[in-house]
Amino acid sequence: MIVFPNAKINLGLRVIRKRTDGYHDIETIMYPIGLADALEVVPAADGLFGFSATGIIVEGDAEDNLCVKAFRLMQLKFGLPEVKIHLHKVIPTGAGLGGGSSDAAFALKVLRRIFTIKNCNDSLRQMAAQLGSDCSFFVDNFPAIAHGRGEELMKLSITLKGYYLLLVKPEIEVSTPWAYSKIIPSGISLPAANEIPSDVNTWQSLLSNDFESVVMDEYPQIRQIKNRMLEMGAVYSAMSGSGSAVFGLFNTQPEIQGDEFKNMFIWTQEL
Repeated sequence: MIVFPNAKINLGLRVIRKRTDGYHDIETIMYPIGLADALEVVPAADGLFGFSATGIIVEGDAEDNLCVKAFRLMQLKFGLPEVKIHLHKVIPTGAGLGGGSSDAAFALKVLRRIFTIKNCNDSLRQMAAQLGSDCSFFVDNFPAIAHGRGEELMKLSITLKGYYLLLVKPEIEVSTPWAYSKIIPSGISLPAANEIPSDVNTWQSLLSNDFESVVMDEYPQIRQIKNRMLEMGAVYSAMSGSGSAVFGLFNTQPEIQGDEFKNMFIWTQEL
């Protein structure tokens, strides 16, 4: 069975406080986009587990891959037989787009389907939260405000339909643990769900990403990309997550001139 784990963008991200368990309480709006990996999972006819990957290279041992961790979690809980997993990686890593988390959540969902496991989404979200802070978001895969570590979700009635998305990731990978180690919690919350206007033109002064100052000071190129998107006419531009990807929302399809954003990952989509 083949599924397509999609990326997300963060529409504002506030780091509220550091917790006693070492994690941080955050508030962020997560929105799913069309950029996606491809994940295939099939029962292992030979009874032997297998994992393979193509596309963007993901370093590390196979057992450390979040897809494999998701399978092992399901296997332990439900006694599943071995499977073959193939991941074709398209979503850039170290970008703040949730690619690994999405792979893990979709692995949980596809395993539930393959083995007809009676497990509700609430239970699946709890399992996903064991794999990563934003994994739970991809279980339902709807726009949501996230609280806590990012695993406490409230669906949000918000749509970007009709806007054009330009996503640019430079040849920089930002370590999320590093970003958290450098940030000073702002203690400032996002606006309440009912206070977020539908007019995207108001968001630039309303929705902030607390990671931007830390990450952009370390990597000025990321700030340059954001500024360039605003110059190009983006009605809202921000860094996604802890970076390094930057996105802009446009009323019309943005035009990229010549070598602009040369050697960078570029994704465009009408939402």
